[in-house]
Amino acid sequence: MTSNRSEAWYRSRSLWLDEVDLGAPRITLSGDVHVDVAIIGGGFTGLWTAYYLAVARPGLRIAVLEREIVGYGAAGRNGGWVGAGIAGSSAVYAAKAGWQRTRLASHLTEQAVDEIGAVADAEEIPCDYLKRGTLTIARTTPQWQRLQAEVDHAKTTGMLAPGVELLSPEQVRDYVAVPEVVGGAFTPHCARVQPAQLARGLAAACERRGVSVYEHTEATSVHSNTVVTAGGVVRASSVLVATEAWTSRFAGQRRRYMPLTSMMVATAPLTAEQWKALGWPPGLTIRDRRHLFFYAQRTSDDRIAIGGRGAPYALRDPLGEFDSAQSDNTAIWDRLIRTLHEHFPGTEQHTVTHRWGGTLAVPRDWSMGVRYDHSTGLGWAGGYSGHGVVASYLAGRSLCDLVLGVNSPHADAPWVGHKSRRWEPEPLRFLAANGIVRVLDSADRREDSTNRAAWRAKLVKPFMPPA
Repeated sequence: MTSNRSEAWYRSRSLWLDEVDLGAPRITLSGDVHVDVAIIGGGFTGLWTAYYLAVARPGLRIAVLEREIVGYGAAGRNGGWVGAGIAGSSAVYAAKAGWQRTRLASHLTEQAVDEIGAVADAEEIPCDYLKRGTLTIARTTPQWQRLQAEVDHAKTTGMLAPGVELLSPEQVRDYVAVPEVVGGAFTPHCARVQPAQLARGLAAACERRGVSVYEHTEATSVHSNTVVTAGGVVRASSVLVATEAWTSRFAGQRRRYMPLTSMMVATAPLTAEQWKALGWPPGLTIRDRRHLFFYAQRTSDDRIAIGGRGAPYALRDPLGEFDSAQSDNTAIWDRLIRTLHEHFPGTEQHTVTHRWGGTLAVPRDWSMGVRYDHSTGLGWAGGYSGHGVVASYLAGRSLCDLVLGVNSPHADAPWVGHKSRRWEPEPLRFLAANGIVRVLDSADRREDSTNRAAWRAKLVKPFMPPA
């Protein structure tokens, strides 16, 4: 590698990055360049924007600037779910755009699940894409009530995706042998993917179409038509900021998003007999309906990769890297391992081989936004609140059409032009972030022990996503 970080260090960021062939590092920007579009960030948002711009306008000069390596951030550390659903509150969008446009946007998310798979297939990206849907399970009465209320609300507002159905305990067990379930729900609109493979394969596809992808090239300042880096100045007609949680490191942007972290662990591969006992088919993703919910996938090499929220928010550096020796992080990983064993019998005998964390950007109203100013050529996208694989794809499609001036459903989506108010200043945000986790963790433990709804969860409702 050309930076002071070793290849082993990058591989230690996640199971996904550990599995990919990092190959030779891409070039670092050295000298001034002139392009049509400069994109800051080599994650999914930046790469999808570059890809669709290159597809729509061959010959367009496009540069992607990545501070680390492609897929280093959330793109290489997420749960690997290509799941439909708006990254935000349908009520927030509908209040400005109306329910008709919001429903159309929900359909865009369902189409995106298939479109991502189609690009992976067309560009021959070996990212283990497999679409088999998502099973949501409820193991207590309060979880089941929340799940039913969620489906009922979607029906009432016309936002229920086709194919979604509530399941009895017997029907849940037809999908997977989770003990002590009281109900569940299934949606067909989700696929499994190896996200780091997708990101790095997408970067290669962009390069084949003439896009310049620079690694170890940090944008130190951003202006209209200009990006300054340590290696040179990039001048462009359009400058697009696609840095998600890392946006908060730019001057004046600290309060745009709250950087939160999801933690993950992955097991050694399970045996064929264990998979048969679990009844868990390849490609099916699984989550529960706790307040601090888990999400899991069966990987292509037969591991279970499971993640969840609850990592502590650091006042000094919310985007700091995670050290496996840190006691706070170890407690979260240990909780995930207990969740794994409780839900999937037989996994107790399998070693956890990987532990990692990934940072996501949460706007104040938990709703993503995409903006582009034709007068300045400046644009940005982000705030996916943990729905980034599909949301970043849609943001990239929106940014592409906005830059090109194309009138399309993506350019007219309700997240285009949406701007969330800023988070409260520190230390209020720090207190809120850690207080939310403590309250929700306490609520989950009470519901698990009493099988009754813990009303204390309402204490943090002002900081949670609107219905």
